[in-house]
Amino acid sequence: MKTQARHGPAALESRLDWARSQDAADALAGLRGRFALPRAADGRTLLYFCGHSLGLAPTAARAMIEAEISDWERLGVLGHEHAAAPWTGYAERLAPLLAPLAGALPHEVVAMNSLSVNLHLLLASFYRPSGSRRAILIEAGAFSSDRHVVASQIGWHGYDPEHELIELAPRPGEDLIRIEDVEARIATDGARVALVLWPGLQYRTGQLFDLQRIARAAHGAGCMVGFDLAHSIGNVPLALHADDADFAVWCSYKYLNAGPGALGGAFVHERHGTGSELPRLSGWWGHDPGTRFQMSPQFLAARGAAAWALSNPPIFSAAPLLAALPLFAEVGMPALRRKSMVLTAYLASLLNELAGEQLTIITPADPGQRGSQLSVRIAGGAAKGRELFQGLSARGVVCDWREPDIIRIAPVPLYNSFEDVLRGAWQLCELLQPRH
Repeated sequence: MKTQARHGPAALESRLDWARSQDAADALAGLRGRFALPRAADGRTLLYFCGHSLGLAPTAARAMIEAEISDWERLGVLGHEHAAAPWTGYAERLAPLLAPLAGALPHEVVAMNSLSVNLHLLLASFYRPSGSRRAILIEAGAFSSDRHVVASQIGWHGYDPEHELIELAPRPGEDLIRIEDVEARIATDGARVALVLWPGLQYRTGQLFDLQRIARAAHGAGCMVGFDLAHSIGNVPLALHADDADFAVWCSYKYLNAGPGALGGAFVHERHGTGSELPRLSGWWGHDPGTRFQMSPQFLAARGAAAWALSNPPIFSAAPLLAALPLFAEVGMPALRRKSMVLTAYLASLLNELAGEQLTIITPADPGQRGSQLSVRIAGGAAKGRELFQGLSARGVVCDWREPDIIRIAPVPLYNSFEDVLRGAWQLCELLQPRH
């Protein structure tokens, strides 16, 4: 009877009034209607908490793509100059919208390629091993694409990743990497480190890092420093220029909601973007736009991060990003961050209250050290956790599983509601109840 009172339908209904009152008072609640909410086969709206993996489609994206197809059909090659949004300057339209999200000057950001391609291009410039300084420092358990890129770059320069790739792990028995341990490792190994590559937010644990402290430590040891912002941009406020990052890369299909395989982006601090002696893998679209079409054999770099672009942007991939970014400009990251912190705290409180010792939230409890994501480990091991994840999927709760034993849940402030969070947490906690 006690379990039924705590987790049954009547108990849920008793909490819904509060959640709905929060949604009614939410100044950002109207944004939800500007996204397509996924539905089950029977037409039910799914409880979607997977924006950390793939953000939802802005309703404006379809019209944006269809407009570009229409201009292609109507104009052919003339669309480069005469489309409603001329294709030649398409990427340039994205930079002023991306810059505030990156905490950068407009000429310090560029929309191009995918995250891994951008990381390779920027490592070609910023990873310059020489003498005894040839190692790269990353976090242990980095996202696979980053580790593959870094290891291959080390090998490309003729060194052995087994010796020149330094991976910093949490302390024994801990899930999170302490910022002081990052600083200490840089201080200890700095003389042999050419570059520090660090995530803004660790994908598996959801831990948010102080990028300014990491950049300061890296530069103090004579290292270059770059950041992978795949799980940070559009999720938490960033200040790349002020934090003194040398470079950063990101994808746009998570919190930026630009669609699967969407156009990525990059940041290069302005001190490297004008008159820099850094080598660069150059392409036609990185040439100064004022003389690009003169087809000169000499490369004249565009100003800032745009100099690292290689090719003209894929319009049908860029269009959804152009549909999504104005939503951020409209409401601003400070307002989104405030709602995100409240939604995520509400989810954490529900899980802790209703599930208790049956799960552990490994994401930092301090709201200032996390974004929208909570990473949850289920008591009883990976098999039980995987069974729970499958049960959530069957009930229409969309989150994701990360090996070996983590369920990741992200209430995104652009389209998730307090009622979503309550219903999602309730489903999870019901699945954890003993079966009779």
